[in-house]
Amino acid sequence: MKILIVSDSHGLTEELQEIKARYKHEVQMMIHCGDSELQADEEALENFVVVQGNCDFIGTFPEDIVKDVGGHRIFVTHGHRYGVKSTLLNLSLRAQEMAAKIVCFGHSHFLGAEMIDNILYINPGSIRLPRGRIEKTFVILEVSQNEMKLYVHDLTHGKLDKLTQVFTLPKSD
Repeated sequence: MKILIVSDSHGLTEELQEIKARYKHEVQMMIHCGDSELQADEEALENFVVVQGNCDFIGTFPEDIVKDVGGHRIFVTHGHRYGVKSTLLNLSLRAQEMAAKIVCFGHSHFLGAEMIDNILYINPGSIRLPRGRIEKTFVILEVSQNEMKLYVHDLTHGKLDKLTQVFTLPKSD
């Protein structure tokens, strides 16, 4: 299964439409980790699982979403309520409570992925205002039973091969 993950688009619509059109036949799920700054009925967000960000004043989205996909529990949040700009501790405690294996969040605009205590944390960066790099990034996560492959994409230049990461999953008991 492939999951497209984007965050912090801050009002962009054409770019979200372009991403959807480019990858709609490749991915089975699309996630927006908040700060779309769009209405819930905006066409650009159609078919996305969307959460509320701290800048989403006009949208009415849930704060957090949990989805069970392909045998993996995914926890989606924006991150501002968990203080992700300074620590992942609060987010990790919530992820453990939710029995999540994958956590998707945004807020900081910093691209990052890390496996902590067998939970994969993904921040896809921002397609509008990236921090720490010039590329306007989003992620495609390929999930199988034994591993997860994370492919970083730039809005303009496509897949950034040097940033591809593979995470091996622990064997189930």
